[in-house]
Amino acid sequence: MNTAPRRIPHWIGGKPWDGASARSGDVHDPATGRVTGRVDLADESTVDEAVAVAREAFAQWRDSSLARRTTVLFGFRELLDARKDELAAIVTAEHGKVLSDAGGEVQRALEAAEFACGIPHLLKGGFSENASTGVDVYSLRQPLGVVGVISPFNFPAMVPLWFVPNAIACGNAVVLKPSEKDPSAANFIAALFAEAGLPDGVLNVVHGDKPAVDRLLAHPDVKAVSFVGSTPVARYVYETGTRHGKRVQALGGAKNHMVVLPDADLDLAADAAVSAGFGSAGERCMAISVVVAVDPVGDELTSKIVSRVERLRVGDGRRPGCEMGPLVTAAHRDRVRSYLDAGVAEGASLVVDGRLHAVDGAAEGFWLGPTLFDHVGTDMSLYRDEIFGPVLSVLRAASYDEALDVVNANPYGNGTAVFTNDGGAARRFQHEVEVGMVGVNVPIPVPVSYYSFGGWKDSLFGDSHAYGPDGVHFFTRTKVVTGRWLDPSHGGVNLGFPRNA
Repeated sequence: MNTAPRRIPHWIGGKPWDGASARSGDVHDPATGRVTGRVDLADESTVDEAVAVAREAFAQWRDSSLARRTTVLFGFRELLDARKDELAAIVTAEHGKVLSDAGGEVQRALEAAEFACGIPHLLKGGFSENASTGVDVYSLRQPLGVVGVISPFNFPAMVPLWFVPNAIACGNAVVLKPSEKDPSAANFIAALFAEAGLPDGVLNVVHGDKPAVDRLLAHPDVKAVSFVGSTPVARYVYETGTRHGKRVQALGGAKNHMVVLPDADLDLAADAAVSAGFGSAGERCMAISVVVAVDPVGDELTSKIVSRVERLRVGDGRRPGCEMGPLVTAAHRDRVRSYLDAGVAEGASLVVDGRLHAVDGAAEGFWLGPTLFDHVGTDMSLYRDEIFGPVLSVLRAASYDEALDVVNANPYGNGTAVFTNDGGAARRFQHEVEVGMVGVNVPIPVPVSYYSFGGWKDSLFGDSHAYGPDGVHFFTRTKVVTGRWLDPSHGGVNLGFPRNA
């Protein structure tokens, strides 16, 4: 059997790119450590080629009817639904998350695509008859042109589909730059769009690292950029893109807190903490990384979390029964693992050591089991840093007010949750907390596709959230027309106005 790494090319002009790449990067199967692919890494000239193709395609696509765009989007939605298991398998093979997590990711991607199928309704403008005598005023929503999407490794199918369907449905052409760590999902998505009838060049995929990102941010024909990733890179993307005159939405990192009040159902809270903290190996921007236990429930809650963590089955995501897979790369695994020693050195209590967790998978995989720290302080690196791995911290608070102050003092404001059976406390929390997405007895409050996704503070740079109504607004610009017409039945004079008005 041929086990040589396969080539993963760019997708430009409706087909796999057949040019020669000066650089390539290894793509691994995280569960085995084996190199399964080598992805072409774009230089400036390759990005320029993709943008030029997109710009030419935009000239025709922007004038396509809403009926035609809708037909393409519905066709893509049907293909994605029919082949969702294939896409989930691709995600598991390159990211490492278990198949059930990958399937959930694809389902959320499908919902985002379904939202874009309603584009004729979403692009409706407004109309005011007789704003002045004989004068009508109305608004239009028109596409921007070529737009760039830069997506992260942790959701290689879902995050591109937060942006791409809306951008295309609005009449734009897209250059997608996925993570080079798990690039194949993006090519699969582009092929499905082509099969659905999307004209060549409307969606292009360029693989790469910083040189490709920098060229997208500087290219004069790229009118807008959507980004999801860490906060330092989000800030860089926002500042660089806006400096070059682009519209930018840059979604950054997170340190999501789950506040557990004394009256909460602790079994429900413990289940939620484990699923939200360790699902997808903690590589989620909406993962719960801090549980704030309000006295006196800390000891009991921690005990319940421990009992569940010890039963968590870690292993190859393709094996039945595995609930948590490996981390995406060896380098990332080693970085996350370094926080275990750092946490102990800073005075936190290491309750469950993920380095000792049994694994159902090859020894060469990028493994780190679920890890739990208790009595974590806000001055510790465990708390300050976005670890982005299976490390959950328990922080104690004496009261609701102290817990709220902890959440609001954190520089991130992506997602949060409160667990309580007190409706008044929940309502107060959702009003007072300074975070963009809030869950009440829901640990990962990712909005459904007809709302929009986005945090506050250092978790978002720009004014527009992702997908939903904000997504449509981001990928269009408004034009307002003020007009009057002469009435030939009155001698060509517009009623109510003299000829020289």
